[in-house]
Amino acid sequence: MASDNEGDFFYYFAYGSNLLKERLLMANPSARFHCRGRLKGYSLKFGSSQGIPNKTWHGGSATIREAPGDEVWGVVWKMSTSDLQSLDRQECSYSPLLANVETENGELPCRTYQMNNCADKCPSPQYKYVIVLGAKQNGLPEYYIKRLEAVEVNDNKEPTILEDIPIGVC
Repeated sequence: MASDNEGDFFYYFAYGSNLLKERLLMANPSARFHCRGRLKGYSLKFGSSQGIPNKTWHGGSATIREAPGDEVWGVVWKMSTSDLQSLDRQECSYSPLLANVETENGELPCRTYQMNNCADKCPSPQYKYVIVLGAKQNGLPEYYIKRLEAVEVNDNKEPTILEDIPIGVC
């Protein structure tokens, strides 16, 4: 955690549904865009913790796995430490990880999350939509957006949290 004249804060590297500002702000009102970044030596995967289906999205959720030579792009959010418990609750099937994220201004130590006991599982179309929308919203590289758009999805037709996200109002 860090401290400055704004109070205590931390940097959070988001690479999944929290790429989308409106999604992150639902439970973490202090989040402010800081910069884009990439996590080298990791790849983006989709799965569920211990193979248990995700009730929020009805499919796999994003996670990171070590993968030399690969990279995961995302957004670095600056957040008040008052939102740390909320973020941890949101990421309850994940373990926090301190990672050095490469940014335009050099490496930045960030909190991120890695899924516990991940079993591969395709995401729902709704979850993929939120990730791609967040990547576009924050100007991630076009080649990376194309990688996200190419992710295979399941055939979920059940309602998801997507209906609760106030897209376009922030």
